[in-house]
Amino acid sequence: MSSPSNTLVPASAVAHKRKTKMKHFVQQKVEVFRASHPVSSVLVWGVNHSTNDLSQVPVPVMLLPDDFRASTKVKVSNHLFNKENLPGQFKFKEYCPQVFRNLRERFGIEDQDYQVSLARSPPLRDEEAQREGLLLTSYDRTLVVKEISSEEVAEMHNILSEYHQHVVTCHGSTLLPQFLAMYRVTVESDDTYLLVMRNMFSHRLHVHKKYDLKGSLVSREASFKEKVKELPTFKDVDFMNNMQKIYVSDEQKESIMEKLNRDIEFLARMRIMDYSLLLGIHDVERAEREEEEMEMESSDAEEDPDEGSQAVAPGSTSPEGIAGYMNSFKAMGPGEFDPYVDVYAIESAVGAPHREVYFMGLIDVLTQYDTKKKAAHAAKAVKHGAGAEISTVHPEQYAKRFREFITKIFA
Repeated sequence: MSSPSNTLVPASAVAHKRKTKMKHFVQQKVEVFRASHPVSSVLVWGVNHSTNDLSQVPVPVMLLPDDFRASTKVKVSNHLFNKENLPGQFKFKEYCPQVFRNLRERFGIEDQDYQVSLARSPPLRDEEAQREGLLLTSYDRTLVVKEISSEEVAEMHNILSEYHQHVVTCHGSTLLPQFLAMYRVTVESDDTYLLVMRNMFSHRLHVHKKYDLKGSLVSREASFKEKVKELPTFKDVDFMNNMQKIYVSDEQKESIMEKLNRDIEFLARMRIMDYSLLLGIHDVERAEREEEEMEMESSDAEEDPDEGSQAVAPGSTSPEGIAGYMNSFKAMGPGEFDPYVDVYAIESAVGAPHREVYFMGLIDVLTQYDTKKKAAHAAKAVKHGAGAEISTVHPEQYAKRFREFITKIFA
């Protein structure tokens, strides 16, 4: 596939460096990202460049230990092309390219589609996530790019081999994040580390309610500031207070819990804790009402062309459609989804009190039970008492409590 024109640079301006050992990680600087931040522009350039480069490299018969330590680097100096979007000098580094290419293949994402999703148009920024760093969604809404710390990059390297083996063993059927690539973008000597994952929510179905569940009730309630947002992230206490339940068939529940148990065992083995179940709920009846309202507004606009332009239903794609593996999608109505794309989606059971689609996946899986967490656990135990259901506990204990809580969320 040919690259967009903004990827073309003079050959003399690009210097390749390859290495197999990681440098010491520099502590990441906290920065407020501007509206037109160059990091996303360099990301687009880098994804095009690295994907095109990788397409020239044969797929190895098997991954070797060195592949889990490898990286490729590009340094661009005195860059004049497309200077209104790209900085004059920048560096782009891709971690473990062969490993992530193999993971993308196992998750059913072809490199060409990955490239189109991330690099055809600049990713969209999530304004509400700015306090936690940069969070981008690909323009077709299938991928998420999250800024991570240098410590999390090191942690990803620590678990990558075992994570890959876990994905191989379960044939890609997992509730863990689907890690697809990891990069470092350097602009003006500032390093930004980015992790690319499949979007756990739908590229087209609007999420009407969202929960972050850890299985703990201490300090696990959304703040007032959070609750007044358009789409608040509710927590465990809110889930209990709302008397929320997940209505799926016994067969679906068994399948979900089987995946969850396998994934939790893996996380406990890796001494990982503090992860959450991200739960998104699509209300089909509400979506149908919203679509009817939009159709009425659209027909009114057609009768009076001065009133406005064509309306697009919430959560749906734009009239032009979207590219890559999304091209051949047939038109879908509220509550309909393609399980090969929306891999975290589950339909509510027949006869459930509400027609809903649930999106469930594990997030924040890069926190090991280190000294800092042990200290936090001791401090919380002093404050709340040793028997309190605090979130900072030993990985085995965390896994047990988490599993018990998730079992109870089903009707």
